[in-house]
Amino acid sequence: MQLSELRTWLREQLAGGESPALDADVLLCHVLGKPRSFLLAWPEFEVSAEQKTELAELITRRRAGEPVAHLTGQREFWSLMLEVTPDTLIPRPDTEVLVESALARLPERPARVVDLGTGTGAIALSIKSERPADTVLAVEFNPQAAALARRNAERLGLDVTVVEGSWLAPLAGQVFDMIVSNPPYIDAADPHLAEGDVRFEPRTALVAGEQGLADIRHIAAEAPAHLMAGGWLLVEHGWQQGEAVQRIFINNGFEKVTTLRDYGGQDRVTLGRWPGREHA
Repeated sequence: MQLSELRTWLREQLAGGESPALDADVLLCHVLGKPRSFLLAWPEFEVSAEQKTELAELITRRRAGEPVAHLTGQREFWSLMLEVTPDTLIPRPDTEVLVESALARLPERPARVVDLGTGTGAIALSIKSERPADTVLAVEFNPQAAALARRNAERLGLDVTVVEGSWLAPLAGQVFDMIVSNPPYIDAADPHLAEGDVRFEPRTALVAGEQGLADIRHIAAEAPAHLMAGGWLLVEHGWQQGEAVQRIFINNGFEKVTTLRDYGGQDRVTLGRWPGREHA
């Protein structure tokens, strides 16, 4: 079968999904081992029977709801190709808003940055890729996820130190210019947990107590002890949580508290500046 015909067939098979054209191309590139530009440049390329069989198996799994990132074992984020496994949250494009905001607020001098709950390492690695002189740490509670983040850092050649532990607990006595995090923020009763890709992602990376705000409260309370005067805290959260997260930040002494919207126009990232004294 020619590539153009197979491409059309794949899109038809995935027509019930959110992005059938993109999913079809990603799976096709994965099986062929070719970039997306190849699909456009070589429409008459003959796809082997073995490759079509492999694609058919992937289509069956995708139609059952399995995320494309799990089918291919990778996901692009901030132009970095990251290994992805079921041990972590799949990086989403909207999280790039957090990276953009972090880069805009870091000082010109080399800075110290820590990413809490790093998962694949997406946020930490993105910042390091743009600011190679910075010292970037990443904290992860799940040993399998921590190992994944280390593999991504090594493969990309980015010097990010991955530390195992819960939030700021393993960083006693350390201070930073910026703390960033995409923590669990979904309420356990949220019906969306039974839909889409999240069904295949670890609930520990998705769900938090107190209507999804427990981990954000913990981070905001502990962050001041680890921030330089004038340092920033940035967290991702749910689209209905902006006002609540702002209150949490303000109640913990942060100033210049602002909520930023994602690419879909929904509240997604809240940030605040710590005005406290310089640490010794």
